[in-house]
Amino acid sequence: RVMALRSVLRVHSRGGVLGTGRSATRTFSSGAAGAARRIKLYDTTLRDGTQGEGISLSLHDKLAIAERLDDMGFDYIEGGYPLSNEKDVAFFEQVRRLSLRHATVAAFGMTRRKGISASNDEGMLALLRSEAEVCTIVGKTWDFHVRDVLRVSLEENLEMIADSVGFVAASGRRVVYDAEHFFD
Repeated sequence: RVMALRSVLRVHSRGGVLGTGRSATRTFSSGAAGAARRIKLYDTTLRDGTQGEGISLSLHDKLAIAERLDDMGFDYIEGGYPLSNEKDVAFFEQVRRLSLRHATVAAFGMTRRKGISASNDEGMLALLRSEAEVCTIVGKTWDFHVRDVLRVSLEENLEMIADSVGFVAASGRRVVYDAEHFFD
């Protein structure tokens, strides 16, 4: 898993050029051979973008923004955290009724909690109940956070990540792993 992430980071860090066009998906040329790679854009406006002071989107706002992001050609739209509030639960129910032409909606969540199996973790179950085709799972990657925030060993943290990703993937969903604080 780490090898794949490092490979992606090496490609990104080579200083290639992003192609242009109407779609948010870009072609990236890197290395001497100039091999083209497709970069897919993932938008977090509906979750991350609402965490600022004084920002509150209605359900109607979130659905309208999702349609605009789709019109702009974004590949993935992170719809929110389905365990956090009823508005996010309703968003995942109603976004399925939209006729998105390009974007795939993703649900955001965290790894299973320590001492609980993924199949019994309410956060993991909320991701599945969202019926999102893609689930993004954020996990701790900084050893300081693993030991001092989660209060688990590095080995247990890796088990939590593997269990969470495996559980969601086994349900037939695509999984994006978000390595929190990877660059810290």
